[in-house]
This record gives sequence, C-alpha cells and structure tokens, in this order.
Amino acid sequence: MVSAAISAVLGVLTKSGEHIIAHHTLYGCTYSLLANWFPRDGKNVTFTNLLDIEKVMREIKKETRVIYLETPSNPTLEIIDLGELRKAVDKVNSKRKKEEKIKIVVDNTFATPFCQRPISLGADISLASLTKGIGGFGTDMGGIVVGPKELRTALLMYRKDFGGVLAPKSAWPTLVYGLPTLDIRMRKQQATAMQVAEFLEKHPKIARVSYPGLKSHPQYKIARKQLVDCDGNFAPGSMLYFVIKGKPAAASKSGSVIIDHLAEKSLVITLAVSLGMIKTLIEHPSSMTHAAIPINEQEKFGIDPGGIRLSMGIEDACDIICDLENALKLIK
Repeated sequence: MVSAAISAVLGVLTKSGEHIIAHHTLYGCTYSLLANWFPRDGKNVTFTNLLDIEKVMREIKKETRVIYLETPSNPTLEIIDLGELRKAVDKVNSKRKKEEKIKIVVDNTFATPFCQRPISLGADISLASLTKGIGGFGTDMGGIVVGPKELRTALLMYRKDFGGVLAPKSAWPTLVYGLPTLDIRMRKQQATAMQVAEFLEKHPKIARVSYPGLKSHPQYKIARKQLVDCDGNFAPGSMLYFVIKGKPAAASKSGSVIIDHLAEKSLVITLAVSLGMIKTLIEHPSSMTHAAIPINEQEKFGIDPGGIRLSMGIEDACDIICDLENALKLIK
C-alpha cells in the first residue's frame, strides 16, 4: 500500500525532535499518520497551505527536514507549484549542512507517471500507490518510492523491519498488466473526465467542480505546466471533485442521497474508496476516505461536507453522465 511507502520515506528522512511541513489537504490515512502517530515518536508536524509559498517559508524551522504534499491533492485536486517550491527550498538549503537539508516529498498517486513526473519538476522523492492508477485493475496492493540511490539501503531496512514488503505475486500484475496499459487507460479516462467535468460544471445543482482540465480550476495555469504527458500534451488526469449546492448540512444529505442511489441503481458507477481503476468509482470523502480528519478540520482544509470524488474508468462517458443525471434528479 502507499501508506507503507509514505511511512518508510518519512521514517527514513526524519527522527525524533525533527519537523515535517505538510499540505493541509491530504489523504485521510496520511493525515492520521502525521497527526496521530508521528507525534508519539517525537516528530513534529505542521499542516499549512502549500499553495502559499511565503507562508510555507514562515513555517520552516531549524529542525524541518521534509515538506510533504500531494499534487493534485486528495480529494480537492489542488495543484501545488513544484518549481516555485523548489526555488524557495533551495534558498533555505543553501545555508544548511547536507544532513540538515529539507527534502520535498510528493505523493503522485492521483496524477500517475503518465500525467506528471515530480522529480523532473523539483521534488526529491516521488511516491505512489501501485493499487491505484499504475496498477489500474484493483487486484493487488502496493506502493512505490522513487528517489536518490543513497536512500535505498535505509528504505530496504525499514521495509524489512516494519513488514511493508510487496509480495512478488502482487508485483507481477503491475508489471505485466498495469504499466503496459497505463498510457491507453489514462488517455481514455482523462478524455472521459473532461466530458463529465463539463457536464457537472453546467448543472444547476452543482456549486463547483474541481478538475485540472477546466479553465475554472484555480491553479489551471500551474496544471498546464506540470500535468504533461511524455509527448508534451496537457494531461489533467482522471480524477475530479464536485460540490453540491446548499448549506453544509443540506449538501451533505444530498450527497448521501446521490451516493446511495448510485450504489444501488447505477449502471456503470461503483461506490468504492479506491481510485484509478478501469471502473468508474465514486465516494463521499468527508465520511469515507477522509473520515479520520475531524469535521472542523475538514472544512478548514477545503473538504466540503457536500463534496463528492469521482475516479473515471474506461466506460462510455454518456453512460457515466446518464447515471449522474439520474442521481441528481433525486435532490432538491
């Protein structure tokens, strides 16, 4: 699982008394690791808005060793400018000893290597879930770390001691089926995501849609720069997030109505907390993937009670839109 990759990287890069800065919007289990478990080991974590580089710089301490983020972020799809973050961190690192330098660690699960290669954009380490887009079929669990060779021995030792070992049988489907089909899957999925995002953006019951391919996305210009496939084409990915209109309590209730309807009567959309599969998956982050984050923190970090996350599969866009349209008819 990607959680094993995350804990291994951060476990190798930091020790008791040291400090991590993390983007305030993260996968729920990552948030729990940083907020609940690391402090027990004496590791201090500051959650802040990495979209504001100046604010990030103000949070840096002498003990800071890692800046951790997802881009696009889960579930709201915020895009953090890795190039600008790299420049800012380099200024700090220029005055530090090698062992005190800050590392930029990026979870690239949402984008996959098809859409984004974080190390080429300024990250020191890139990690991702093999279970999601890279694997593509939801049959096996695993995580991957890509980084400097000097970390290899420590990562292998951490993996051995803490038990996060990927079985050869689980690695096989990723190598034989996942990676060889990543290109063709992602091209289809992101084309579908664009059609669905445009449909939702025009729908009268939807307050907003967050998809990097839409010009309305707050970080659209950064997305155009960072989310690029190996042929140089814009690659906004297969994930989108939308918020239902209404006050928080009403929007949350409407979200439950949509989710429940699709779980029982959808033709092509499946209720599941995973993503990146060939099947289109839907979930309610506030009560599912991000339930580990307290409600007041969720709202502060931009996770709306009425927000819904969609992971596009390879089904026909018309069928997905039809399912969503039928579900949206049920809410006022």
